[in-house]
Amino acid sequence: MYHLATLAPPITRFRLPFSRDQLMLLLAAVNEIFLGIDIYLAHSISGTIVPYEWIPIIYGPVAGVVLLVAGVIALRARPVATLLATIVLVGSIVVGLLGAYFHLARASLPSGPEGERLTVQLLVWGPPVMGPLMFAFVGLWGLSAAWVEDPPDSGRLRMPGGRMLRLPLSKTRAYLLMFSLAALSTVLSSVLDHARTQFENPWLWLPTVVGVFATIVGFHMAVLERPHRYDVAIFVFTIALLVITGLIGTVLHIDDSLTSRGQFVAERFIRGAPIMAPMLFANIGAFGLLILLDPRSEVLVKEESAPPVARQRE
Repeated sequence: MYHLATLAPPITRFRLPFSRDQLMLLLAAVNEIFLGIDIYLAHSISGTIVPYEWIPIIYGPVAGVVLLVAGVIALRARPVATLLATIVLVGSIVVGLLGAYFHLARASLPSGPEGERLTVQLLVWGPPVMGPLMFAFVGLWGLSAAWVEDPPDSGRLRMPGGRMLRLPLSKTRAYLLMFSLAALSTVLSSVLDHARTQFENPWLWLPTVVGVFATIVGFHMAVLERPHRYDVAIFVFTIALLVITGLIGTVLHIDDSLTSRGQFVAERFIRGAPIMAPMLFANIGAFGLLILLDPRSEVLVKEESAPPVARQRE
């Protein structure tokens, strides 16, 4: 379902140079690269990065570049590009899940008293458990974008050899569910991080409220088979809130890391408020905006525009 057209029907007259699938994969590639940079800054706090901590730092940028290459290959050989992207994105999911496990293990006290081996306080002051899961979310939405859904919103994916894989949800509804889960993960990470300051700054409640609201709205949209126009309007409003929250958070984090005289000190930016963390809200907003686009793949658009004879030959 073309949700943006539901909100503004005249938009169907315009066609973007890239399909929703292509834009989703481009966003996934950019995310992989910036996740690697963000994790490098986070792991630099200890002063020494141990060998296994280099895995996400290296994998992120490499995966991002490979996905960009796969995008170029897809212009001539979509099946090859899909297979390459699938391998990279499955790897991203594995890296995200392993990262969450390692962070959880470091935040726990396996030899502590019963009932105190894993507490909220340990989660607050330990490594961010939810942080690495962004790798997994990027892998999930990237995998969804890599495979062609035929027909659109049917939940049927084209597989190699002409086979079809039937999924319980259409791509659009699956994306909306991922949007909701990503918003939930981000707001939980934000709450655990801000709990260290006991929410003394009123601004810290902004990402909490917006994150919870986005989680509910995204899930509501995923449940609806055919959302009404006002449902889409609320979703667009939510996207705007996420982007604004991300920008405000970035400004506040930068201001917090500057000296009292407004001077830049690299050490404060590494050990202070994480500069890139608030932009996760804006990132989820960008993901939500892409969900609203035309669900047809570029492959299906080419087939629809091809003359009947050419279709028979294919």
